[in-house]
Amino acid sequence: MFHQTMYQGTLTENYETVLLQLKGLTDGESDLIANLSNAAALLNHFLDDINWVGFYLAKGQELVLGPFQGLPACIRIPFHKGVCGHAATTKQTVVVSNVHEFPGHIACDEATNSEIVIPLIKDDQLIGVLDIDSPVLNRFSEMDKKYLEQFVQILINTMN
Repeated sequence: MFHQTMYQGTLTENYETVLLQLKGLTDGESDLIANLSNAAALLNHFLDDINWVGFYLAKGQELVLGPFQGLPACIRIPFHKGVCGHAATTKQTVVVSNVHEFPGHIACDEATNSEIVIPLIKDDQLIGVLDIDSPVLNRFSEMDKKYLEQFVQILINTMN
């Protein structure tokens, strides 16, 4: 059973707690959708100043909406479009301080001003991406990037 946590430590301590919570939530569970659903809910509970968090799953040459928390979202994103498509094709984390300055940005939610997208890669194969949007410009730091990449790695380790 998950117990709601009030994150009152330093950002590093809080991220370490979230990583432990994710390990607990996914321990012994290999179902991708179940784990991504809990992961999205956990991040939505933990992260401040965000307006959307969720996953897009790779299918053919596009990303298809998966488990998420937030307003209804774009359902399909071609690999060559937007921040998510860029992260999918480069297989690299993308941090965008101001999405309005990102060429080809897809505005699923007009309130979004910054974004971070982390690809889920297993055995050099793209599984999907973790996408987090914020209404705050320059919301995502190097620390966010570091810990969210670790978060994604925990999820990848649950996949058979």
